Amino acid sequence: MTSTPQFPPLFEGLGLTGAADPFTKAQLQATMGCDAGLVVYNIAADQLRAAIVFAPEVPLEQAMSVMICCGIGFQNALGALAPPEVGVHLDWTGGVYVNGASCGHMQVAASSTDPAQIPDWLVVGLQLPLLPIDPDTPGNAPNQTCLFEEGCVDIPPEDLLSAWVRHTLVWINRMEDTGTKPLNDEWRGLVRQLGEDVSFSLGNTAYDGLFVGVDEHFGILMRNNDSTRLIPLSTLLQGDP
Repeated sequence: MTSTPQFPPLFEGLGLTGAADPFTKAQLQATMGCDAGLVVYNIAADQLRAAIVFAPEVPLEQAMSVMICCGIGFQNALGALAPPEVGVHLDWTGGVYVNGASCGHMQVAASSTDPAQIPDWLVVGLQLPLLPIDPDTPGNAPNQTCLFEEGCVDIPPEDLLSAWVRHTLVWINRMEDTGTKPLNDEWRGLVRQLGEDVSFSLGNTAYDGLFVGVDEHFGILMRNNDSTRLIPLSTLLQGDP
C-alpha cells in the first residue's frame, strides 16, 4: 500500500483535503497556466475524487476522445486491482457502473466550447464512492453501489488513482500512435446500452432514442423513427467552475 499516489513521468500530483473539489481546482490551475499532466485529487474515507489536466494539440471535438481514454483507463485500472468477478462498464454520458449499478461518474471541461478550436486545456474528472451513502441501510438504493459493497474494500484508493493515470496514459499513447480505431474497439465492449433505447438529460435538454453507435469522435448516434441524430461528445462539457 502506498501513502501517496505514484504517477508516471511528466505527471504531477496535487493533493487536496476537506471539501475541496479537484475538478474545480484543476480547471483553475489550468486557467492559470499549469503544465499538462497535473493530477489534482482528494481522497477521503468515503470517496475518491480526482481530475487530470491535458493540453490538446487537436481541435476540441477530436480532443474529446481523451475522455474515452480516461474511461477505458479507469476500467482497466479497477479491473486489474479488483476481484475477477467485478465487472466495470461505462455509459456515454460519463457514468461508471460496477456490477450493473451506478458507481460514480466522469466529467469534462475545456477552455473553449468551439468544436473546431484547439482548446488551451481540457480537464477530465472522476468521482468514485468508496463507502455506502448510508451504511446503516444497505440496499436502499439497489441501482447505486460503491467499491466497499462490491468486494473492493482491500484496494487502496491511492493505488487505484495511480493505476487510473497509468492506464489512461497507455490509451492516450496508443491513440496517438494508431488512431481511434483500437480505442473504439475497446470502448464498444465496455459501453452500456449499445443497441438499446436510452434517455438522458444534459443541462435543460432531454435526449432519447435507439443508441446505434458513435461517430469517429465518439459522438453518440441516436435513432428516432427514420431519422438518426448525432450528439457530439463535446455536449458533455461542463460550464465555468
